[in-house]
Amino acid sequence: MNSMENRQPHLAFIGAGAIGTALGNILAGNAESPVLLHSIEPQVVEDINTKHINSKYFPTIRLRPRLTASSDDRLLEEYDILFLAIPSEAVMDYLKKIKNHIPPKTLLVNLAKGFGAEHKTVFQCIRDAFPNPVCTLKGPGFAREIINQSPTGFTLGYETYSSSIVNQPASGIQYPASSIQHPASGIPFLFRETNIYFDYSSDCQGVEILSILKNIYAVVMGIVDAQFNSPNLRFLILTKAFREMRHVLHYFGGKEETLFNYCGYGDFALTALNDLSRNRTLGLLIGKGFFTKHVSHDLVLEGKTAVNVFYSEISKKMNVAEHFPILAELYKIFSTKYDVSAFVNTILNLAEGINDWR
Repeated sequence: MNSMENRQPHLAFIGAGAIGTALGNILAGNAESPVLLHSIEPQVVEDINTKHINSKYFPTIRLRPRLTASSDDRLLEEYDILFLAIPSEAVMDYLKKIKNHIPPKTLLVNLAKGFGAEHKTVFQCIRDAFPNPVCTLKGPGFAREIINQSPTGFTLGYETYSSSIVNQPASGIQYPASSIQHPASGIPFLFRETNIYFDYSSDCQGVEILSILKNIYAVVMGIVDAQFNSPNLRFLILTKAFREMRHVLHYFGGKEETLFNYCGYGDFALTALNDLSRNRTLGLLIGKGFFTKHVSHDLVLEGKTAVNVFYSEISKKMNVAEHFPILAELYKIFSTKYDVSAFVNTILNLAEGINDWR
């Protein structure tokens, strides 16, 4: 990797899907050199390089000239920051496949929302397997909104975060600088004067866990709204769900304050209350009685997988239904024959979880 002393860092995205293309296109507006989308799809690579369009994800949006694409792993050796924009279950296998082309000083930025191997967060998996600096970037952002330059918030999580370093005007952030404790500190400068806004956290575990939890409770809200068009009920259940998210977050080692970052309440509300959300869509299908294994597979739902992982991990130490009743009830929907018409009344009458285990 080349020295960054007199230049802006070179940026690449692993994955040329919706979120990688959207953020890459935003960054290409500020970049001094081309921003790379690394893709295994030859047609996507060709379309981006020859037509400046990602025809698979954004067929009507012309991309910036400095956004390029390639399938050549060797090119990654020249990049200082790699944004990981592929599905969570694929991140570690792919990183291991290309590890010889990732210099140890390259910053790895996890955008994936989900679990990796052994029920660990993707951040944990990367940190344990690679010598590279790692950070996590999560928030309430639909890719189409981002690429259309709607103001969007992200939480930047890295373990050495210090508010005295990053909470200064963007123009005052230098990258790199001797006073910066972690390479991730320079990311806000790369997005200067764009539609992307940041808050910050050193609670990387919490940032990752919340990005997974929001998918579970978005399914719950979808079921509720499919059966009842009631604002009162919607926000009653939303409150119960958010309260239970807090307890699950504590259980998995996250900090309560992280709930109030963009990655917490913001991402949960976006996913739970907006019909563009795939996991809310799953809940709507369940609530209307249209849920099948075929539908679940086609939607590639993170929420269903996450329910099973959380339930499995918690059940090793305690009764899930006693401590996390909404999670336990949703688990029943995915694992047993269940009368969905009774779901809302059931969770309304469930006792609040017992959380004296903390």
